[in-house]
Amino acid sequence: MNHIVIMGRLTRDPERRETQSGVPVTSFSLAVDRGYASKDGGERQTDFIDVVAWRGTADFVARYFTKGQMAAVSGRLQISDWTDKDNNKRKKAEVIADHVYFTESKKSRDSSVGPADPKEDFGAGYMAPVESSDFAELDMDDGDLPF
Repeated sequence: MNHIVIMGRLTRDPERRETQSGVPVTSFSLAVDRGYASKDGGERQTDFIDVVAWRGTADFVARYFTKGQMAAVSGRLQISDWTDKDNNKRKKAEVIADHVYFTESKKSRDSSVGPADPKEDFGAGYMAPVESSDFAELDMDDGDLPF
């Protein structure tokens, strides 16, 4: 099984182009923090991962994502081997994106404070804080429920 999910910030604006047959392809890079801190300095390490999106996903990324924006990518890892012009063997790893998701609201991207209205949700990954007063006990008999 080859499935990868990563989340991070775009290191540059996505670059959209087309193949000779007119198929859209967009490439970008994500800065992804590792889940642990280094032993020596205590700082988190960051990996810079190349991502390629094709067809509709390529158009979506090129249109709606910009440098610095947080995104989640679901896809597969692809390793390419080749020999360069100096006859050196080269290898490159990149994620081929099946899906790219917003992980923050538009308003929180535009300001460091966050959305003025926490219930306003522009991104799939944004969750507003929930207050306990948002819930109420229901008066009903649950004896007829099948579970």
